[in-house]
Amino acid sequence: QLDLVESGGGSVQPGGALRLSCVARGFALNNYAIGWFRQTPGKEREGVSCITASGGARDYADSVRGRFIISRDNAKNTAYLQMNSLESEDTADYYCAAGPLCQISTPLVYDFWGRGTQVTVST
Repeated sequence: QLDLVESGGGSVQPGGALRLSCVARGFALNNYAIGWFRQTPGKEREGVSCITASGGARDYADSVRGRFIISRDNAKNTAYLQMNSLESEDTADYYCAAGPLCQISTPLVYDFWGRGTQVTVST
């Protein structure tokens, strides 16, 4: 029983904010890097952000850099994605993943995946 559970998605207007959470079940998240990915119909899964196991390094897609902040609380076995200044282009299903690397360009390196949470940004 090893999985991740996302929460915090919803519908907001452009310029709004959401914070996504990702809780690990059945394993210790502190041994894994965490990635956030998103997907819309007809598009490939896109890496959004990642953070190393220790939290010492982070990466962001160019499209979200300066607006999104990834963080983690290993004591709570939880990772977060704070999404600010949301735009319509951010509308997607968002997934968290755990794996050996902070590498948003390579989703296949991640071992565990959540089922996703919906984010809709519209007027």
